[in-house]
Amino acid sequence: MRLVTGDPMKYLGGDMIVEVDHPAVRALAGDLRAAHPDDVDFMRAAFVWVRDRIRHSVDAQDPRITVTASEVLSAGVGLCYAKSHLLVAVARAAGVPAGLCYQQLTDGGEPFLHGLVAVYLAGDWHRQDPRGNRTGIDAQFRLGREQLAYPITDGSPGIDFPEVLVRPSPNVIAALRGARDALELCRSGLPARP
Repeated sequence: MRLVTGDPMKYLGGDMIVEVDHPAVRALAGDLRAAHPDDVDFMRAAFVWVRDRIRHSVDAQDPRITVTASEVLSAGVGLCYAKSHLLVAVARAAGVPAGLCYQQLTDGGEPFLHGLVAVYLAGDWHRQDPRGNRTGIDAQFRLGREQLAYPITDGSPGIDFPEVLVRPSPNVIAALRGARDALELCRSGLPARP
């Protein structure tokens, strides 16, 4: 899939959700960068760190709502969107352009969004899925050939939205901010479109 992006330099700044300048985000990015000076190695390490150390709310059956990068880092848990906010913040804090992108999935019911990350490495954009692995899900860091948690194939009902956003989807932020329980949000209120 051809991703729709802007100038990679636009994907380096932070905001109130993607907290590039938060001390804890900067510390994590600094530690990972010190151990992995090469951009590709750094992003692989950052991806694995977020994928494996931040638990997915549903897998952990943890109802806490996290939105910002620092909330996710502090709580150690988040939905796919929140985990993506953290990974983008860590990437940008280390100077790697990164953005947010989405898929529309269905699970036999109403369509809902799934959050992903795109990183600019080796002269191109590459989608990554820090959701977290479990039985039936095996997302891996890859350049050139994606290995997402939920691959969308020809004929499947899902949609891969090609836009790589500098900021999180307002629909996603509104859903997270308006929820009290992450598990209930997943049952009844995830947005369907970015």
